[in-house]
Amino acid sequence: MNVSFYIAKRYLLSKKSHSAINIISGVSVCGVAIATAALVCILSVFNGFQDMVAGLFTAMDPQLKVVPAVGKFMAADVKELRALKTDKDIAVCTETLEDQALLMLNNRQVMATVKGVEDNFEELTGIDRILIGEGVFELHADVIDYGILGANLLMQLGQSTDFGDPIQVYAPRKGERIDLNDPRESLNQEELYSPRVGFMVKQNKYDSQYVITNIAFTRRLFEREGEVSAVEMKVREGADVQKVKARLQQMLGEKYVVKDRYEQQEDTFKIMQIEKLISYIFLTFILVIACFNIIGSLSMLIIDKKQDAITLRNLGANEHQISSIFMMEGRMISLLGAVIGIAVGLLLCWLQQEFGIIRFGNSEGSYIINAYPVSVHATDVVLVLVTVIAVGFLSVWYPVRHLSRKYTRQTRN
Repeated sequence: MNVSFYIAKRYLLSKKSHSAINIISGVSVCGVAIATAALVCILSVFNGFQDMVAGLFTAMDPQLKVVPAVGKFMAADVKELRALKTDKDIAVCTETLEDQALLMLNNRQVMATVKGVEDNFEELTGIDRILIGEGVFELHADVIDYGILGANLLMQLGQSTDFGDPIQVYAPRKGERIDLNDPRESLNQEELYSPRVGFMVKQNKYDSQYVITNIAFTRRLFEREGEVSAVEMKVREGADVQKVKARLQQMLGEKYVVKDRYEQQEDTFKIMQIEKLISYIFLTFILVIACFNIIGSLSMLIIDKKQDAITLRNLGANEHQISSIFMMEGRMISLLGAVIGIAVGLLLCWLQQEFGIIRFGNSEGSYIINAYPVSVHATDVVLVLVTVIAVGFLSVWYPVRHLSRKYTRQTRN
C-alpha cells in the first residue's frame, strides 16, 4: 500500500487531538456532498423537462424528416426521395406540404400553417393520443376535404371541433401580386370541413398555428403540384435512429438535410441546454466555495501533526513526501463527499420519480404534469463525479502544498 495513502487514511479516520478538526473534516465532507447532490438533482430535473417536452412533440414530429437544404419546397418525384420509400430501415414514409394561409369563418380570420399529409400520417406519429372531440382522424371523403385544427386555433375562430360551416382558406396565387382593389381575385380559395376532431399538443407552436389536412388539398391551394416541403419518416423497430439518419444524409447528399426530433425543435432544446449549462456552472461555483472547508480542515490538521512531520523527517521522508500525505487527505475528503453526494442525489431523484414529492401547487390537473419531472442520465452522473473530483483536487493543491512546506520547515528549524 502507498505510504502517503495509508497515513492519510489513518489521519482521516482516527480521532484528532483537537475535536474541532474532526468537526471541520465532517463539515467539509458534508459541504462537498450537498453540492454534489444538488448537481445531480438539478441536472436530472433539466433532463426530465427536456424528455417531457420531447414527449409532447413526438405526437406531431416524426423520428426523421428530410427537408431541402435551400428553399422551402422540393420536387417529390426524384430518385433520392423515391428511394426513401423502399429503404430497409424505414417503416413509414409520408410526403408533406405546408405553408401559410388565411382562415376565415363567421367574420373571424386568422393566419395559420396548413399542413398537407398523406393518409398514413396516423402510422407515422402518435396523433391519435392527442385528438379531442367525438369524431375520428380523417383527411378526406370523396370530394370533401377535412381540416383538423389545433385547440387554440379553434378558440381563435370561436369554434368547437364540430364547426358547422366550412372554413374558407385563402392563399396567394403563385407569381401574382395582391390586387388591393379586390384582394380575393389574387387568392386561391378552398374549403375545409369538420371531421369533428381537433388536436392538443400542449405546445403553442402547434395548437395555435397548425391545420392538418390531405396533401392534395395543399397542392391545389398553394399551386405546388408534384412538390413537397418535407418527407417524414418512422424508422423500423430496433433500428438506431442516429445511424439511420447518418446513412440517409450520406445517401441524399448536400441538397437535402435529414433532421431528428431534437433538430426539428432546435431552438426549444438549445434554450434548455443553455439553461442546464448555466445551472451547472453556478452549482460548480458553490462547490468551489464548499471546498474551502477542506482547506481549513487540512490547515488545522497540518498544525496538529507537526510532531508526526518531525518523526517522518527523521525517518528519511522529504518535504514532497510529507506534503503528499496532506494532499492525499484532501483528495480523500473530496472523493468521499462526491460518493456520498451522488448516492444522496440518486436517492432523491428516485423518491421524486416514484412519489412526486415536489409538486406544482396543490391543484390536480392545473399543469401538464403534477410534479417536477426527473430523468437521471449516466453521462450527467459521470460529469458530476469528474467535476467534484477535479474541483476538489485543484482547490487543495496549492494551499496544502504551501502550508505543509511552511510548517515542515518550521519544525526543521
